[in-house]
Amino acid sequence: MFSKEYFSQMAAQNNAPLPDGLEIGGYRIVKKIASGGFSIVYLAYDGDGNAVAIKEYLPSALALRAPGELAPVIARANLPVFRIGLKCFFEEGRALARIVHPNVVRVLNFFRANDTVYMVMAYESGHSLQEYAARLVAKGSRAGEPFIRQVFHGVCAGLREVHANKLLHLDLKPANIYLRTDGSPMLLDFGAARQTINTDAPTLAPMYTPGFAAPELYAKGSALGPWTDIYSIGAAMFACMAGLPPQPADQRRMANNMADPMDGQFAQLEGAYTPGLVAMVKACLALDPLARPQSVFAVQKALQAGLDGAPAAGGAREAVTEAAPASGWRGLVERIGFGRGRA
Repeated sequence: MFSKEYFSQMAAQNNAPLPDGLEIGGYRIVKKIASGGFSIVYLAYDGDGNAVAIKEYLPSALALRAPGELAPVIARANLPVFRIGLKCFFEEGRALARIVHPNVVRVLNFFRANDTVYMVMAYESGHSLQEYAARLVAKGSRAGEPFIRQVFHGVCAGLREVHANKLLHLDLKPANIYLRTDGSPMLLDFGAARQTINTDAPTLAPMYTPGFAAPELYAKGSALGPWTDIYSIGAAMFACMAGLPPQPADQRRMANNMADPMDGQFAQLEGAYTPGLVAMVKACLALDPLARPQSVFAVQKALQAGLDGAPAAGGAREAVTEAAPASGWRGLVERIGFGRGRA
């Protein structure tokens, strides 16, 4: 089952948050609502009284802000890496601001202040899919098939729009799927433009989450594309169905020609879910990118088939291709400097 550590929302952020009531960039900070090693998120109000969420770039491994201060102190040795990360964060906001879709977080604004960058997003009431799954686990239950099909149908709709804009998510997991109060999902926290900090020797490296990351994210030089996010869709669905994340892809690969260590876990799902849904999740989690559904549309179509009551088995393997060629996606990822290194 999910561990307490797995359900912790974000890593510790040692930096002091901005004070409640502070006016910044035309917004008034109400309170801190989340924090992690990479950023701090605040609830705030704009000049018209509308609630927004403001995400502040503040990697704790590179910058330190004491209580009562606004700008962080950054050691000279950390400045180059801090500035690269800041640029990536700014570019993430600019890229997401182009996307207007009900299943993708809406970026309203981004601005510079206090020697860092802030991303302003529409604020909506709800909770993460991870929190929802945790409550079910605590009750000894798990998500039902209609819920999984409905939620991930919406996730696929948002992800198709992301891919249509030649972007990848690269950190899709239950913690980054937000459920509004009406149950509709929204994609958060795009790993394609977010970097993690190597605290041993501060450098930027790709961020990905073991269990939810596709095997190609572990291999230097591997082509990344929609198929990479499709692996994570399967991993997130599996986590909701099984009550624990899949075995990390690098560990599965170590089995070499032996049976996939995930086979037994897939078999345990078969009594609780239809064969079609289990087969689709298994296809998404294929270690070979070519064995996965080749577009998010194929996954979405299989999910819809189950919602309509039609047989869903085999639908995940339909050869539907709406994505850019591997070489095109690989070139895009290489140009912006992601998809390399180890966790």
